[in-house]
Amino acid sequence: MNVVIVESAAKAKTINKYLGSGYKVIASYGHVRDLPAKNGSVEPDNDFVMHWDIDAKSQKIIREIADAVKGADKLILATDPDREGEAISWHLLEILNQKKAIKKGLEIERVAFNAITKQSILAALKEPRKIDQPLVEAYLARRALDYLVGFNLSPVLWRKLPGARSAGRVQSVALRLICDREAEIEAFRTDEYWTIEALLSSPKGDDFRARLTEIAGTTLKKLDIKDEASAAAIKAAIEKQDFTIASVEKKAAKRNPYPPFTTSTLQMDASRKLGFSAKQTMQVAQRLYEGVDIGGETVGLITYMRTDGVQIIPEAVAHIRDVISSEYGARYTPFAREWKTKAKNAQEAHEAIRPTDPKRKPDQVRKFLDKDQAALYDLVWKRTIASQMAAADLEQTVAEIKVKGRNGTDYGLRANGSVITFDGFLKVYEEGRDDKFRYIQKGKDDSEGDDEDSRRLPPLEAGDRLKDKQIDADQHFTQPPPRFSEATLVKRMEELGIGRPSTYASIMAVLVDRDYVRIEKKRLVPEDKGRLVIAFLESFFKKYVEFDFTAGLEEQLDLISNNELAWKDVLRDFWRDFTTAVADIKDLRVTEVLEALNELLGPHVFPAKEDGSDARACPKCGTGRLSLKISSQYGAFIGCENYPECRFTRQLSQSAGGDEAAALDGKVLGYNDDGVAVTLRNGRFGPYVQLGEAEGDEKPKRSSLPKGVDAATLDLERALQLLSLPRDVGIHPETATPITASLGRYGPFILHDGTYANLENMEEVFTIGLNRAVTLLAEKRAGGGKSRFQRQAATVLKDLGEHPVEGGKIQVLEGRYGPYVTHNKVNATVPKSKKPEDLTVDEAIALIAERIANGGGKKAKRGAKAPAKAKAAPKAAKPASEASAKPVKAAAPAKKAPATKAAAKKPAAKKPAAKKTAKAKA
Repeated sequence: MNVVIVESAAKAKTINKYLGSGYKVIASYGHVRDLPAKNGSVEPDNDFVMHWDIDAKSQKIIREIADAVKGADKLILATDPDREGEAISWHLLEILNQKKAIKKGLEIERVAFNAITKQSILAALKEPRKIDQPLVEAYLARRALDYLVGFNLSPVLWRKLPGARSAGRVQSVALRLICDREAEIEAFRTDEYWTIEALLSSPKGDDFRARLTEIAGTTLKKLDIKDEASAAAIKAAIEKQDFTIASVEKKAAKRNPYPPFTTSTLQMDASRKLGFSAKQTMQVAQRLYEGVDIGGETVGLITYMRTDGVQIIPEAVAHIRDVISSEYGARYTPFAREWKTKAKNAQEAHEAIRPTDPKRKPDQVRKFLDKDQAALYDLVWKRTIASQMAAADLEQTVAEIKVKGRNGTDYGLRANGSVITFDGFLKVYEEGRDDKFRYIQKGKDDSEGDDEDSRRLPPLEAGDRLKDKQIDADQHFTQPPPRFSEATLVKRMEELGIGRPSTYASIMAVLVDRDYVRIEKKRLVPEDKGRLVIAFLESFFKKYVEFDFTAGLEEQLDLISNNELAWKDVLRDFWRDFTTAVADIKDLRVTEVLEALNELLGPHVFPAKEDGSDARACPKCGTGRLSLKISSQYGAFIGCENYPECRFTRQLSQSAGGDEAAALDGKVLGYNDDGVAVTLRNGRFGPYVQLGEAEGDEKPKRSSLPKGVDAATLDLERALQLLSLPRDVGIHPETATPITASLGRYGPFILHDGTYANLENMEEVFTIGLNRAVTLLAEKRAGGGKSRFQRQAATVLKDLGEHPVEGGKIQVLEGRYGPYVTHNKVNATVPKSKKPEDLTVDEAIALIAERIANGGGKKAKRGAKAPAKAKAAPKAAKPASEASAKPVKAAAPAKKAPATKAAAKKPAAKKPAAKKTAKAKA
């Protein structure tokens, strides 16, 4: 019996069918061991000895593999054909040797295949090799570097910036790119400019458009026409004048096809065209690679999806050309194109991502795939086919037009046209666009129109006299650079040589999970916490967030994988300088750190005032200066240096206008019927109203101002309404229990016996009557609403089938607190960065195993809270690309309190008013 080890259960199942009864194929479920999340896992003083722990989820799998190998004739390590796959094979071999599971004389082979097809697998088995030790050493160096940075830099962050989660070797550089772009946007100053465009008619009566490009022999620059008056004067000068064609120039151009997909270009185009995140793209691609059921047969539809190579093997090119010839004809089938990798530091130069069989067209397999799989396969198939097709032929036309204005000045206009005379590869595929741009003429502003260069001009000849039908003067404003999307960030990282195909998706996920970045309208927006971390690193660890330094390390890792550099030499050089930098910062006072951050983040946290006055002047006391403050409980905020005499505080990103509103802190709005003062206050999370003052341990009634309520215009009537919440609507006629109305974190609602029903707007909280409330509650319960005591069955979001090892159904369910995966009465929460419908069997099994390892072996009783420890427990496995240490107990930033609950304490510089937060996320 030959034992074959692969990484996933789906792949094991498919390959087992191909190989037959003489082989036993076992899945390792990814990495089987990792550096434990504790000090001492890498020992720099002991020649960088690394101490590995087998993951809790992998113990059972290792036992199964070891038992199978003891009776095997041959061990075949067939993990993925990249650096991570090589590392998994090496780990497995090390573990089996330690367990003495490998008998003397056992034949051990390493095979790698790029596609899950019978032909590819049988061909790979005929070409076995040894484990690639230099590639393994490059992995070890990378893993050690990530660990050393994470476990030495992260604790410094916790001490100097409470609330910060972690720093990573590549993660932090990616975060810097996002923060730098945000700073560019904030520093951008908009300029007004105008353009003049004429709608002209040719001698034959054909209309076309031309744009003003020249005045008195001088070429116009974009910002030359600065205001409406100037534009109106030009328009008046040329209207109804004689327009004449000065010259017409035509030239042929070609547009060549794009190379086939690499990991990064697939992620970019899937983001642009399909709206997929990098992580979602890789999950869908993984399923297409590992195999889907096509008419009863499991078929791998695409080649391996983690690659930065663009080459395709000759046999596959021949098949692609056959498809082009039969589908589109000989003219679309030119010479065979040979693509070469241009990416900086291309390290995993396997084949490009392509269909395993180009004859398997998207329409033929669509019915066997889910929506996402079908869309991504369509994208891969079209890009691959197009990469071997003929170039598109275009004809570009430029017509120069002259007109003498009424003022005697000569003006020049230009009409551009471009038409496709032969579509070539464009018949099949055109790459998506990140932001507006044109491929023929460069350097144009977005305002010039998406299709100006693709307009078809009518027949024109030099000397033709034209008639102007309309002259338009249009106003424009310069625009700041756009925020990065996942696609454009991946593109930029690849250009800089930062990260690798296997790490792009995980880097994005880490930044979102750490609350360093949020995604708005598919754009990456840095959170204040992320900007603080980058400001700190740029101030005190600048070298380690520099793009050239990170790219230089990647180049050294390439040299290690090529057996041109010793991996421990790289670690020694890095560690010597890094430990010095860490030692220098350890004794730095927090006040010094904060002053450095005040300077670096000044434009963001202290925006300039319109009147030119000091942006850091305290709006409340007028004598103190504002500064960043750090609280171990609440993280970073802005406070006055005159604390405790002045208790002004605000959030980091609150604007200068927010400062003015905060200056109203303590304003008396009036008195209630009992003569108690109603005051407007400002807390850590914004303004709130308060009734009376604290007396001993008794706290006064408070209510946060809901979104949309302006503190500056708030009156006594509205304040008393807010303080009256929750409001009693009446007694439910069926249960004789009360119904209440209030404002919560997610807006206005009514509540009855644990059932919540949303209201349309805030006003309804104060006006809703008993009859409408009963109707809304009945509709909510009939539509699947869940009361606290009467839960309905959880909604099944996805059925993942039987557990491949233990049996029993694995399902993804929608629970009261969000989606979770369940198997044999064990429930595990789906991470917020993961879409539940995208969860794979392997990921679900890993989540279940991690839950069991953290003490969640049985299903909790409904309504019971999980132990507090479970939330703060470290994950069983860390991403290979980043290392970050976790404190035993860390404070998470407080979230904005619901409108029905007020802050717990008065605003204070050292401890601003806010609702206490739970333990930090693991």
